[in-house]
Amino acid sequence: MLLSFVVPAYNEEAYLGACLESILDQTRGLEHITEIIVVNNASTDRTREIALSYISNDRPRVRVVDELRKGLPYARQAGFLASTGSLIANVDADSRLTLGWVEQVLITFHDHEARNNKNEARPLVSLSGPLVYYDLTPRQSRLVNVFYGIAWLTYATKYILRVGSMVQGGNFVLSRAALEAIGGYDTSITFYGEDTDIARRLHAVGKVLFTFDLKMLSSARRLKHEGMLTIAFRYGLNYFWTTFFKRPFTREHIDIREPEFNQQFEA
Repeated sequence: MLLSFVVPAYNEEAYLGACLESILDQTRGLEHITEIIVVNNASTDRTREIALSYISNDRPRVRVVDELRKGLPYARQAGFLASTGSLIANVDADSRLTLGWVEQVLITFHDHEARNNKNEARPLVSLSGPLVYYDLTPRQSRLVNVFYGIAWLTYATKYILRVGSMVQGGNFVLSRAALEAIGGYDTSITFYGEDTDIARRLHAVGKVLFTFDLKMLSSARRLKHEGMLTIAFRYGLNYFWTTFFKRPFTREHIDIREPEFNQQFEA
């Protein structure tokens, strides 16, 4: 197996189907090299039932793993341990792949591997990109772009400070060998900083690439519920804290789940 999708899902009955459909749409014809693992993370709604409905003789590569310990790092680790791919794609249940996402991932890793064989450069161990929130106003979307611009400048300082890196939680692909080398996910982290922690530790063993060309569609439910400035400050603080102090500043988080899902959205 080449590419394993890991989809953590806690009470995601409203979003999970669209996420899985987006993955299946882009992996038709690639059944021999792809698999999809849905991690039912202590859900109390129909999440598990919906995930199981995608398992059939026509879809033997879809599997459901139950992780009763609630928490995103627990779910990611459970999916990783159940996977078989040399590349692990982490996609959150409220997200959907953009057009050409799978093709770009496979080409990027292949090209870097070919270059490394010639130049013996640091291997590419992680590929990530931004989230595009499909349910924000144009003004709100521009503010998100400003945040990503600032985040990218901070990410670029790794070449000066020689510490840390950046991946976007819910839109990142990891090398299995590299993830094994760093001991997997840190399950002591509850939510904030889990992606920064992975980026920081992976940076020690290879190249962590963040590119605006690898976009992922996602729901802005957390931004709308807690406020954009609050979330920007909280993520920024925890990025800094995890990068330099090796642990997140914020230990608690709010579970955001919408009761209804509008099937119509603008990409």
